[in-house]
Amino acid sequence: MTAGSSVPTAEEPTAEEPPAQGSSDGPGPRPRLLRDLSLSAVLAGLVVVVVSYSGPLAIVLAAARAAHLDAGQTASWIWAISIGSGLTCIALSLRTRMPIVTAWSTPGAALLVTSIGSYAYDEVIGAFVVSGLVIALIGLTGIFGRLMRLVPGAVVSAMLAGVLFSFCADVFTSLEHTPLIAGSVLLAYLLGKRWLPRYAVLLALVAGLIGSAVSAKLHIHIDHVGLARPVFTAPAFSVASLIGIAVPLTLATLASQNAPGIGVLTASGYRPDDRLLVGSTGLVSAGLAFFGSHAVNLAAITAAICTGPEAHRDPRRRYVAGVSCGVLYLVVGVLGSTLVAFFAGLPEELVASIGGVALFGALAGGLTGAVREEKDREAALITFLATASGVTLFGIGSAFWGLVCGVVAHVVLNARRRKRRGDAGQGLPA
Repeated sequence: MTAGSSVPTAEEPTAEEPPAQGSSDGPGPRPRLLRDLSLSAVLAGLVVVVVSYSGPLAIVLAAARAAHLDAGQTASWIWAISIGSGLTCIALSLRTRMPIVTAWSTPGAALLVTSIGSYAYDEVIGAFVVSGLVIALIGLTGIFGRLMRLVPGAVVSAMLAGVLFSFCADVFTSLEHTPLIAGSVLLAYLLGKRWLPRYAVLLALVAGLIGSAVSAKLHIHIDHVGLARPVFTAPAFSVASLIGIAVPLTLATLASQNAPGIGVLTASGYRPDDRLLVGSTGLVSAGLAFFGSHAVNLAAITAAICTGPEAHRDPRRRYVAGVSCGVLYLVVGVLGSTLVAFFAGLPEELVASIGGVALFGALAGGLTGAVREEKDREAALITFLATASGVTLFGIGSAFWGLVCGVVAHVVLNARRRKRRGDAGQGLPA
């Protein structure tokens, strides 16, 4: 199926083949949100939120501790990244009719853990503002998109598969530590795929919760319910904070989040507008930086939960998963630490298992796209291995380095083949 073909209809089988596009310029009128609502899409958004607040948020909290922030400033940070992610998920998904999932920059937060304590908090806020504006400028000018379009499709698919590999494998490594939880999730998922494929992840979640309760692994303690109160901080600017925070944060967000985020959408058959997506998330990041948000960007791993057939059989209706995710982000952001405490009480093995089975379809699609063309397979293999290795260089994650290695391999291998074909055409030995 080519990039220019029409979107598959609901009657066409899409579980094994990604959609050709998801842009709003497809044939027919735009679908209405209420008509397109489905339990599977709403569930996909729920899984994204559970995974996000059960894992990556811990890095943000570690950065807040390293900065010696008080409870109000920490709650404001969580509020800002949650509200920013929620608003952009809803607005961009409705605007594009694609399952656009945004989140906070996990690599960026990891960088902050080791650097944020060296600067005054108002200087940190100033660096966040500048980083958001720079990302918006790079996105709106189209520079980022032009660079991404130079990457071969097989390399992008292999990068997606490499990113998802360890998360899908966690389903089986969890069997070693908590066989009841992981085993019940996997068994329920397989039975659901056999008889109720649209609700397979829901059945897996219910089975996992039951297994967690039986294993006495649920530790949910909510002392009080309260609303978050954003705290405004006037920014200050210094050369040291711009170099030490803004520059690496910008690079990590673009390379480790937005690049694979665009790649996930592309590998799933959609045609994302990079200017709109990267530019708007950069502007939102800059606006919410005054309340503590370090970066709002395209999600990569969790986005794949919403772009595959598990979210909905019809690719034109998967945008509901992005809207669902955004609404739940807003709920968590408004309630602040109340729901964060709830997610923190879920066992790690349950979160890993649910996230893994929800990504099976996306991983299969990535592997299929990576090996479809024989001439691209070696470059795709190198991309997959480099990405799956988890290597981090200069504070930039393996997804970016997988793309770099794959592009270099593609150029070298195809240049060699072109030269051989040229020599053979001139009667020279190949």
